[in-house]
Amino acid sequence: MLSRTDRDKEIEILVLRHQLMVLQRQVTKPAFTPTDRFLLAQLLHRLPMERLRHLVLLVRPDTILRWHRNLLRRRDAAACIPQRRGRPRTLRSIRVLVLQLARENPSWGYRRIHGELAALDIKIAASTVWEFLKDHGIDPSPQRGHTTWSDFLRSQAVALLACDFFEVRTVTGARLYVLAVIEHATRRARILGVTAHPIGQWVTQIGRNLVMDLQDADSTAMFRIRDRDAKFTAAFDAVLVHAGIRIVKRGVQIPRMNAIMERWIQTCRRELLDRTLIWNQHHLLHALREFEAFYNEHRPHRSLHQAAPLRPLPDPRADPARIKALDIHRHDRLGGILREYRHAA
Repeated sequence: MLSRTDRDKEIEILVLRHQLMVLQRQVTKPAFTPTDRFLLAQLLHRLPMERLRHLVLLVRPDTILRWHRNLLRRRDAAACIPQRRGRPRTLRSIRVLVLQLARENPSWGYRRIHGELAALDIKIAASTVWEFLKDHGIDPSPQRGHTTWSDFLRSQAVALLACDFFEVRTVTGARLYVLAVIEHATRRARILGVTAHPIGQWVTQIGRNLVMDLQDADSTAMFRIRDRDAKFTAAFDAVLVHAGIRIVKRGVQIPRMNAIMERWIQTCRRELLDRTLIWNQHHLLHALREFEAFYNEHRPHRSLHQAAPLRPLPDPRADPARIKALDIHRHDRLGGILREYRHAA
């Protein structure tokens, strides 16, 4: 606009005025949006009233001035809005902490949670804690304070052992019985023995061997979960009770009470027994020992954050150059049925 001459500007103004006259003859009442009113009020309010009366506009000059007065009134009203009163809004981190305490401690009510926050020097009203729990659908402590079997297993995992018998058929159809045990906390599995005739004397000796292995490993096991199979004789239980391990019997036809042991048996069948033919007792014991070493030393576990029971995960920050140049070798067990992948030495 600055580079154009006054004569060009005047011609353009005349053309625009004529177009406005044509539009005014066709449109009876034009519709203005709030943005249109804002722009017209800002652009034209600086012109004197006499100058506005000579302009060709779609609205009257008084309307433009009224729009400008309303604009100033709304701006002044927004500047005079009082500050928010009442309690300040609770920080999001405090709300997350309240919900965490409620979920991790089912027996705690809102008063107990409020006391814990006060001990942490976090200032919050007890009624606010109650509102948070109610808004997130968390029941009062009497309704969520009962202990389920799953909660008991998780809380006592360090002191729990689980054992069970499972049956394996050989190529000739002979029945072999395997007794295995697993630690809940570490997920370490042990193959205690394989036999075709699980008589009482054999089971009792297996119990003595298990007690010696636990003592050598400095195990803190205090409970052993088993089913009500008649193969577990009273003498077998007496050996463990004498070592300070209490017997917890599984309910009738409730495999979830021994879920970790049942899951291990399923893993053993799916990854080993269903993929090989067992010839005899010696062959089965050899295959199970290989699977035991593979399971405890290499196979990752989700409950252990993808580590193995006897092998923690390596620190990826220890050797950055090792990650850039990978040299992975495969190690086969049992002719390739079980495969391990390791870094080259």
